Amino acid sequence: MSKMPPVCDYEGSDYRTRFWENQGRDYEDQVERVALRKLMPDYGSTLIDIGAGFGRLADEYAGYDRVVLFDYSSSLLREAHERLGNDPRFVLVSGNWYEMPFVDGLFQTLVQVRTIHHAANVPGLFAELNRIARINGSYILEFANKRNLKSIGRYLLKKQDWSPFDQEPVEFVELNFDFHPTYIREQLVEHGFTPQRTLASSHFRIPFLKKNVPTDLLVKLDKAIQSTGRLWTLTPQTFILSENPKHGKISTPDHFFACPKCKTPIFEKDERLNCKKCGTVWKKEDGVYIFK
Repeated sequence: MSKMPPVCDYEGSDYRTRFWENQGRDYEDQVERVALRKLMPDYGSTLIDIGAGFGRLADEYAGYDRVVLFDYSSSLLREAHERLGNDPRFVLVSGNWYEMPFVDGLFQTLVQVRTIHHAANVPGLFAELNRIARINGSYILEFANKRNLKSIGRYLLKKQDWSPFDQEPVEFVELNFDFHPTYIREQLVEHGFTPQRTLASSHFRIPFLKKNVPTDLLVKLDKAIQSTGRLWTLTPQTFILSENPKHGKISTPDHFFACPKCKTPIFEKDERLNCKKCGTVWKKEDGVYIFK
């Protein structure tokens, strides 16, 4: 059995208040939403937000019948539950993205923003996402671009050792990776996804500009030039819309969860999910399904 890659665990963290709330990141939040709206289908049956955390982007999914907020941290998902209340459209699931607890071909749309930089095994992640993606489904991915103007400048000035032009991922802090656009596209193609559109984002993520220029203006400017991503990607963030045209399965309405250990479909009974094949028992606590 192959060894499971390490997973970045935000369990019990203050990520929401430490990183987002009142932390001067309104610009980043808004330009990410702009890019997401440009690429994500407006309506659909099933959507999964991979690494959803406390549900920052949950209000963007109003056009979907069933939305899964998926994260390794059950504590962040409980924060999402408190924010969303008992909205029946949302299903909150805690698990490992290398062993996702869903049947094949379940999701029409997959969204992943600000989380793949924690992926130590991108091929393994993409293979699992391809498994749960519906035929002709959409995958909107945001990744931290190592080939950005700041890193290029630092490299040329010999202020950093790693090259932004090298296509291999760089781990600049433990379980924090930057990726070359070519590497991401090649891995997407190798694992069954077909890249369609690329957007460059966060052109003006510069402290001086954020402090001295109105946020609304910066967002409008960023929105106007995001499409330059089809020509070059030199910004710290890149969004890619891919489709999944070759997957041959579409899940049936009766099947949703699958045991992450053996992939056998399982059904909920009294907030417990028993796998008849391997005998593992999963559960639901405080509004969150726990599969880890």
